[in-house]
Amino acid sequence: MTKIEKCGTGAAAVQPLLSAGRRVTVDGHPVCSVCGGAVEPVGHDQWRHGLSRRPRITPAAESYAAFGRRFPWVAVSEDEWRAASGVFADYKRRLAQGARRRSLSAGQNPYLELFRLLAGSPARLLDLEERRRELASLYSWAIPTEAALDVLARYAPLVECGAGMGYWLALLRVRGVDAIGYDRSRPGKGNAFHGRNRGAWTAIRRLDSVQAARRHPERTLVLCWPPYDDDTGSYAALRAYRGDTVIHIGEREGSTGSVRFHRELALNWTLAEELELPHWPRLQDRLMVYRRNAVRRPHTERDRCFECRRFIATGGIGRCDACFAVRPPALALRVGRHRVEYPRDVVDAMPPALRKAFESSPSRIR
Repeated sequence: MTKIEKCGTGAAAVQPLLSAGRRVTVDGHPVCSVCGGAVEPVGHDQWRHGLSRRPRITPAAESYAAFGRRFPWVAVSEDEWRAASGVFADYKRRLAQGARRRSLSAGQNPYLELFRLLAGSPARLLDLEERRRELASLYSWAIPTEAALDVLARYAPLVECGAGMGYWLALLRVRGVDAIGYDRSRPGKGNAFHGRNRGAWTAIRRLDSVQAARRHPERTLVLCWPPYDDDTGSYAALRAYRGDTVIHIGEREGSTGSVRFHRELALNWTLAEELELPHWPRLQDRLMVYRRNAVRRPHTERDRCFECRRFIATGGIGRCDACFAVRPPALALRVGRHRVEYPRDVVDAMPPALRKAFESSPSRIR
């Protein structure tokens, strides 16, 4: 058995585990380079064991000194803090104005304006992940532009299924575009995607995406950021649709649309037009126009267990549950809806601290 060193004492002695110069995270937090336990920063290049409840980073503070006392682990110059503080105050003011607004006029696009304000500022102090959630809850998960609206207008009449807050729909309607929208859920508390307690930006009919898509074969189908883990909002709606043109606003693969949805597009639709959209870090949003192929091809691709070759759930990876139970790996973790398995030779080659972190992880499958 590998002997594990004792952790150092004091903030300067505790250090996070690194790989190729980057911090290793397990369950969303850095881990100690010696014991594999959770660590958190307490100052510049100073760490301690454990995790405390911390406020999200915000530049809002009475002074640079007050910011430093509240977030001592963030190393930032006073000039950078002042720049971020000014942008953040302007952002919050304009966000509040947007939340009070009940309708949009021609030429208005407050979402794009707020995104551009944030994109041109010191990102690490503005918590862009939280800003994205705020803006998506009020507006949309994708950011419209004049060019994107022009493309949509050329394919009118439109029907948007899963219209959410109706923000894209409202911008299209003030331009005189023939567009209708459906969503089965109203915005507000209990809505996982649009939780603000206010109405939509324009009138939206209440119906699920499958029924709505089936009802309007004469219109171009628009799907804006359909969930990746729900066939109903993407694949099922696309299969129910009997028209010839669909516009997907989101990523080619990844965060939007289910595995079946992307396979259906690849098999039976042809990409006719594509436009890149403004997007948040680590996302690649675009507007994609597809035309239905003349001859439909059936889905023949099936996901299988790589060991016994039995069928597994669509989008599944690795081995089936039966093989896992009969021949369990040395270590397995639950990552989202997938199971990640590590054979013995891989576990033995891990740094001791990483192995300890995985073995004590709440995501470990025992």
